[in-house]
Amino acid sequence: MNQKSDHFPVLGLQDFSKTENSEGPLLFNELHGERSIDLPHKHDFFILNIFEKGRGTHVIDFISYPIQDHQVHLVFPDQVHHWNIKKETVGYQLMISRSWLENLLSSLRFSALFYQNHPVITLSEDAFQSVLYEFQCIKKEVEAQNIFWEMVQKRCETIGLMLSRSVEERFKNDEAIHANPVISKFLNLIDLNFKEERSVSFYAEKLHISANYLNIMSKKFLNTSASSLIQNRILLEAKRLLKVSEMSVKDIVYDLGFYDHASFSKFFKSNTGFTPTQFKEKIF
Repeated sequence: MNQKSDHFPVLGLQDFSKTENSEGPLLFNELHGERSIDLPHKHDFFILNIFEKGRGTHVIDFISYPIQDHQVHLVFPDQVHHWNIKKETVGYQLMISRSWLENLLSSLRFSALFYQNHPVITLSEDAFQSVLYEFQCIKKEVEAQNIFWEMVQKRCETIGLMLSRSVEERFKNDEAIHANPVISKFLNLIDLNFKEERSVSFYAEKLHISANYLNIMSKKFLNTSASSLIQNRILLEAKRLLKVSEMSVKDIVYDLGFYDHASFSKFFKSNTGFTPTQFKEKIF
């Protein structure tokens, strides 16, 4: 996970705890009835929501997803989200610390990138009931006087395995990416360096390959150019900063390494259809 400096208001587990167990690595919540988060925000922990009955809308990194029955919704640290849940909804939520997420990632089996790109998973009836059972066991355990955290952690990992089995067919085309070390490392390098480094040649050099070969690999496995992947990451960060941080547009221009306000505005509008100021004020 990227631990670079942040300009966002970031909520931690302690901000949501209503009990004396605020120092624990996990919180369990019920998502019953109407509720809304109107202001987009981000967390420093992982969120795993399941909806037994779901109605409403969940916006994750500026993409709107309808909330429906038998769904799982995932929100990773650093992602921006908000939602509007209707009164008919019955669901449950696990808030999982970053330290536990590192272990959970191995049980999810596929790269976290795939889940971030496909954060909503619809489960079969049998798969949903199995996941729901694990949630109920976790709820019972965290309400105990002496919480057996190791048991809770193993149940979270079991849920991860169940989800990875459910998405196996969906992600089978992405598995080639998962198995390709060049693409995997390239995407990680972008996440670490996109503010300072935008040239394909920089990343190619880090990967010990030519820029042309990196571009060929990107088009083959991700169906887009290497430069577009870098630009898309910059655009996502720009959206996050404009919508969630308290930074001025001027400060965002500087933070993202643009030469001036005009170049940033041109880049942003050509990709979104909005000026930075229009996007900042837009109601989602």
